[in-house]
Amino acid sequence: MYKTLKPGFLVLVLLVVAMLGACSAKSEPSVTPAADISEGAAGSDQPLTKVKIQLKWVPQAQFAGIYAAKEKGFFADEGIDAEIIPGGPDIVIEQQVVNGAADVGITGVDSLLVSRDNGLPLVSLAQISQKSSYRLIAKKSAGITDPAQMKGKKVSTWFGSQQFQVLAFMEKNGLDPKKDIELVKQGFTMDQFFNDQVDVATATIYNEYHVVLESGTKESDLDVFNIEDAGVGMLEDTLIAKKDWVDSNKELAVKVTRAVLKGWNYAIDNQNETVDIVMKNVTDGSTTREHQVTMLEEIAKLIRPEGFTEKQVGSFVDESFTRTADIALKYGLIKKAANLDEALEKSIYEEAVK
Repeated sequence: MYKTLKPGFLVLVLLVVAMLGACSAKSEPSVTPAADISEGAAGSDQPLTKVKIQLKWVPQAQFAGIYAAKEKGFFADEGIDAEIIPGGPDIVIEQQVVNGAADVGITGVDSLLVSRDNGLPLVSLAQISQKSSYRLIAKKSAGITDPAQMKGKKVSTWFGSQQFQVLAFMEKNGLDPKKDIELVKQGFTMDQFFNDQVDVATATIYNEYHVVLESGTKESDLDVFNIEDAGVGMLEDTLIAKKDWVDSNKELAVKVTRAVLKGWNYAIDNQNETVDIVMKNVTDGSTTREHQVTMLEEIAKLIRPEGFTEKQVGSFVDESFTRTADIALKYGLIKKAANLDEALEKSIYEEAVK
């Protein structure tokens, strides 16, 4: 068992657990309040139900399907007035959902498992990303053409709960991540990689990898190692909600899920138009259209990978969840084996895709 690092995310999760406990000690349990009702869409007499959706990061094509669902009226078709709330480095999605600041959210499966392990009553409604986006990259000049050659090297990755698939990759390739590499905390830019402060860096295939290419580095100047192909990738973006909210709003949960999945299929099939939609929502000067085009191209391969039909978008692949949960347990990210039957609201997804 590896000693678990103590990132800010885990501290915040524990704080949320403590706050929930304090609240329950001071007052009687309350029923989940009914969803807010707002005015109906133009041309409709039916009122819309307000649903707040918390993103895990800032507006970008990573969430293109949700933006498309709102722009194209898929939420409205389900009687939903969707408010999309941007994320950021200081926002803990699980905290937002548990506290009621958001009804549903997008987070990583690793974060969902940690939250549940710490007593937060959260569940997944649909699995958005079906594969790990993680790659390890090295400059050709570093002479690392095989994972075994990472021995003795500085390897950077993001800390929190995301580094564990990197550790699993090392072990899969015969390296002891505690002894054979120097694990370095990676920032939100690729400066450490550009400045040769590390030998190997972590990059998502839809974002940081292309940041490196857009800097002028050629693909032929890089050695790239695919964590998913090594069989140790951990699942990423998943649609979550609080368990009692789902129990009290099952029909609404199905409608939200259906609209999100319809939005993603539309985004994948209409990428040029969808990037235009995304660009309406990004912060001015924070990105380029070219970067968002590339991001959506790569994201599409993770959400509807080869062999997947439209109806399979959002599905729960048991093998992938089991692998993610096993890695989380092995490296101390969670203290007890995850109960995936309770963590995954498969009935909501199944009803949404009927």
